[in-house]
Amino acid sequence: MIFPEVVAVADALLDPGMARLVWVDSGAGQPRVLPVDGLFCRRLGERVGRDWLGPLAAADHGGPLIAWMGSVIRLRRGAGGPPGYDNDPWWLRREHQPVTMAGQLRVLGKEKKAPGSGTMWRAVVPAEQRMRISSLIVSAEEQLLQLRGVQSGPTAEVARQLLQDLGHSAGLVEAAWKRTAVAAVNGGVPLEEVARWADMSPGTLRRILTAGGQEEDG
Repeated sequence: MIFPEVVAVADALLDPGMARLVWVDSGAGQPRVLPVDGLFCRRLGERVGRDWLGPLAAADHGGPLIAWMGSVIRLRRGAGGPPGYDNDPWWLRREHQPVTMAGQLRVLGKEKKAPGSGTMWRAVVPAEQRMRISSLIVSAEEQLLQLRGVQSGPTAEVARQLLQDLGHSAGLVEAAWKRTAVAAVNGGVPLEEVARWADMSPGTLRRILTAGGQEEDG
């Protein structure tokens, strides 16, 4: 009742039809990289009523949803998991397991004693925002990795590919940079501190965030 989206996700993961979509996205016997905009991701977003959820969760390569999808695929292929993993779709790595009530109370206590810059990132930055930042970083990293070994061939072709791909990566990094700055300011960190970390004046940072339509109240 408190988290209807959690119930909707659990219902989707228990649906055999959703597991079949994961199998189809994986190549159904002809292994391929799971697409971020695959059938499973799109359907998950539709069922939860959050179109952004599926693609963002799929891009979270170390997240529990990817682990669940990997288990479903390995079970259908009859393959064992890599070291440290289990083929039980409901098995969670320690870092994905919920913290104890005592742990949550300790975090709340720290936040009450240290407001503003002392707040905890995961407590003040919404999950959607954190996932978008992570997705942008991963996308930029993947884009840059693709540039390895491209410096051979005609000068014009190499220069074109490098400049276009580097420009795209720079755009992804800039988007992650802006979202991180906004998250920090909205999380209670003074804009002056964020500007100092970004090596610019507070006025310049405010103009950048405002011009991009990124800054929210607070």
